[in-house]
This record gives sequence, C-alpha cells and structure tokens, in this order.
Amino acid sequence: MKAVISTDGEYVSAHFGRCPQFTIVEIQDGKVISKEVIDNPGHSPGYLPQFFHEKGAECIVAGGMGVNAQNLFTQYNIKQYMGVSGKIDAIVERLLTGTLSGGKSLCSPGGGRGYGLDKVGGCEGGGKHGHRH
Repeated sequence: MKAVISTDGEYVSAHFGRCPQFTIVEIQDGKVISKEVIDNPGHSPGYLPQFFHEKGAECIVAGGMGVNAQNLFTQYNIKQYMGVSGKIDAIVERLLTGTLSGGKSLCSPGGGRGYGLDKVGGCEGGGKHGHRH
C-alpha cells in the first residue's frame, strides 16, 4: 500500500493542498519498504489528485481537504483519512497496524460558499474561506 501524508515538519498538516511537504510511505507485508518526503508540487485545482494517482497512491492522510479534491480522490479510488493529527511517525505506525481511522475534516471547505457547511473559519484562519493566502 502506498500512503501519502500531508506534512508540516514532523506533523500531519491541517490542510492537504496547502501543506509544505508530503510524506509518501510504501507498506508491504506489515513493513515500511520506502519513505520519502517531497515538496508540495503545487496547489492548482485537480492537480494533486492526478499527481498522486499517477504515483500509485492508495490512501491520503490529512487534517482536512477541500470537497472537490475529496471527490477527485474518490473517483481515483484513493481512500482518504481526514481529521488526522499528530506526528508523522505515529501515523505511519497506525497505518502499519491497521489502526488508523479518520474523522471529520479539520477544515471546513466551502464554508460560506453554499455547500451547507458551518460558515465558521477554516483550517488555518485568515483568507476569505479560512485559508491563508
């Protein structure tokens, strides 16, 4: 299984598309066979789902993610674990043991834009939809 974790230093980033880096972990037979950290290649609409699909990603781990990106990952049959926080190493351990579970996105994507979500801030504060720009 190849997992992509939104990364900010040693921790899971609150927002998938706007994180500074991604940790890509490949797990086989209950062991990590490769782990690499890459810089975020860009945050244009639809780009990251396509990029990680081409890299063979099978799951995405993040604090939060916009609705459009979630839908695109779903179309590519890539599982998403949202609402995840903590140190990257602890998340990798939970992936290895099959104990990682997601929850509600820490972001409120589309808040105030007609998606019927709470119209309160987003994941990082600032900006017109709760994101730093």
